[in-house]
Amino acid sequence: MDYKVHSTAIVDAGATIGKGTKIWHWTHICAGARIGDDCSFGQNVYVANDVVIGNGVKVQNNVSIYDAVTLEDRVFCGPSMVFTNVINPRGHISRKDGYLRTLVRKCATIGANATIVCGNEIGSFAFVGAGSVVIRNVDDHALVLGNPARRVGWICACGEKLSGEGLVKCSDCGDLYRVSVERCEKENT
Repeated sequence: MDYKVHSTAIVDAGATIGKGTKIWHWTHICAGARIGDDCSFGQNVYVANDVVIGNGVKVQNNVSIYDAVTLEDRVFCGPSMVFTNVINPRGHISRKDGYLRTLVRKCATIGANATIVCGNEIGSFAFVGAGSVVIRNVDDHALVLGNPARRVGWICACGEKLSGEGLVKCSDCGDLYRVSVERCEKENT
């Protein structure tokens, strides 16, 4: 076994788990889950069958990743954030044939206690603030906050908020971005 599993965790037979991944206390990984290398799952995490997780993903305590969710490489899921997979759940009606797919692109961050409503895409390097409720797609490099989550700015790949429009230099790492009201793209240097 090239990965670490705490004695209280459950990893169902059939799950694919990459080298160097760490699975901590009271976590359950279902049989169909596909998990990349060097991931970390905090305590009390649930990963369903129809879930694909890339390399270097960090999932903090008390997160449930339900069917139809894909997390690309180096995504960060903050403590107690939530993914849904049914848009109109009812206890007395099975909707397992109606799951809506959710995609979180590479290097995105989802803050503590945020909710990602199913059927949406979180862009690369996007940042969903703590407690936010995402009900629509989030652009690459967007900083979104609130309920419902709204774009309040743009964010660098290093995690610093970008200020201004036009050619903008990150105040922390110095990377350059082409920023407008509608989009943010890293400049090729």
